[in-house]
Amino acid sequence: MLQPAHVGHLAMLRSLIRQGAQDGSFDRELAATTPEAEAFFAKLKRALVTGYFVEEGRSGRIDTVAVPGYVFWPDDRNASTQPVGFGLFRGIEGGYELWLAGLDLGARGGGHGRELLAALFATPQGQKTWIVRVQRGSRYVGALQHLLADFGFKWIGDTLRLRWYLREDAPADLASRVREAVDARSALN
Repeated sequence: MLQPAHVGHLAMLRSLIRQGAQDGSFDRELAATTPEAEAFFAKLKRALVTGYFVEEGRSGRIDTVAVPGYVFWPDDRNASTQPVGFGLFRGIEGGYELWLAGLDLGARGGGHGRELLAALFATPQGQKTWIVRVQRGSRYVGALQHLLADFGFKWIGDTLRLRWYLREDAPADLASRVREAVDARSALN
């Protein structure tokens, strides 16, 4: 079961992101209390309040970027208990990227990861999700690659820290630009 994420979920999201950062599923810097991590969580809080990030775009101008998100409970639980997972999308040209998703370590196994991804990809944003990036250092990268393939995502390459996936039916111009960017970054590694 999914419900829209809001600022009241920030503590749970922070906990799951820090947990995931400790095991390598997110940037390891997010596991510690550092100025960079605190800036990230402040940005996440603003996104949960407003639904948007404000960031500098490639052109140097300030852009607002949609960041819709959801919290997740397995089907055998209900909204009166703590969510065990989440997914946050990030608006991109003509669709979305699954920007962050996580599942409590205690809830892993038993098909909950598949259930989370199925629920996320069934949302309006999920149906227009073209890109997923996964930390290469995550011990779950193989399992995620298998799960993402079941949802139509193909591995298109690695950069220094990330493994990139593109949905098979992504718009051709977007797919071409993403492949070129990944190839260019791969050549630098």
